Amino acid sequence: MEAGSFVAPKWVPQMANSAEVLNHLIGHPPSAPAPIAYNFLVPNLKGLENFFKAFDSQGSPASKTSLDPNMRPTSPPSTEAGAPEEEPSPITSTQDPNEVPTDPAKTGGGTSSAGTLNMMEISIFTAATEAFSKANTNCTIAESLERCKPIVALAKSRDIRVRGYVSVALGCPYEGPDVAPSKVADITATLLELGADEVSVADTTGMGTAPKTQELLKTLFAAGISPHDLALHLHDTYGQALVNAVVGLEHGIRTFDSSVGGLGGCPYAKGATGNISTEDLVHCLHSLGAKTGVDLDEMSRIGAWISEELGRANESRTGKAILARLSP
Repeated sequence: MEAGSFVAPKWVPQMANSAEVLNHLIGHPPSAPAPIAYNFLVPNLKGLENFFKAFDSQGSPASKTSLDPNMRPTSPPSTEAGAPEEEPSPITSTQDPNEVPTDPAKTGGGTSSAGTLNMMEISIFTAATEAFSKANTNCTIAESLERCKPIVALAKSRDIRVRGYVSVALGCPYEGPDVAPSKVADITATLLELGADEVSVADTTGMGTAPKTQELLKTLFAAGISPHDLALHLHDTYGQALVNAVVGLEHGIRTFDSSVGGLGGCPYAKGATGNISTEDLVHCLHSLGAKTGVDLDEMSRIGAWISEELGRANESRTGKAILARLSP
């Protein structure tokens, strides 16, 4: 669950109280039947230092508590031209192929909640195009990856799980809809080699289609990247997010980013809507026999509540249909 972002309040004032959110989650963890992984975005080393400052102020320093020492992200080979081709890394997971992960078993920085072990993790990000990278972070792709190195190193020294993001992997608002899959694979490989535990490949603009998603995934796998090291982050701008999620599911992806009620957007991608609705995604997964552990009726109620609180329309068709059925 994305809980906050340690960015400069000057640029994103909405995230100015992320330290308070972190402190509250540690001091007053919500009751839950299963562990929850709370993710905080850290754009630079200063952001990570502020994250640790807030964490340590609770007298509960971040530490590894449930990380399997044998569980490591796949180390993919370079995707540069001329590199020898190798077979994709084998999938070694023994999990039920129909089960979508719902617990943070691979995370560090634990806090307890009603007998469960919640986790705190951080996320770092870069982009698949130079134009978007400069607009979003005021630096080149290479510079953004250099910035990630000390962040990952410090996080790992404190046994905190790191998640990477590659923005505009299926279309850029500045460079157009045709982003080279090989470029995305190269950046994803670099993030994993730096030590990221997982990389979320993001269709920030919602320009992705089923064929493009399939091509991208095949390119990632051909580069030696395991589907278990990947997540898909799909915006629903053109109504294709659910289709693309099913393509990902068919290719072995088991982690998907979503937002309740379809909330969200991107200030650097004009017209981009929110992520795929959690309610729509869960309904689709359940219809395919997947096990998510999510109470869809309750999720639909939450979607309606938060949409009303924010004064926004509820963008989840599944959520609205379920609420209509539940209404007396």
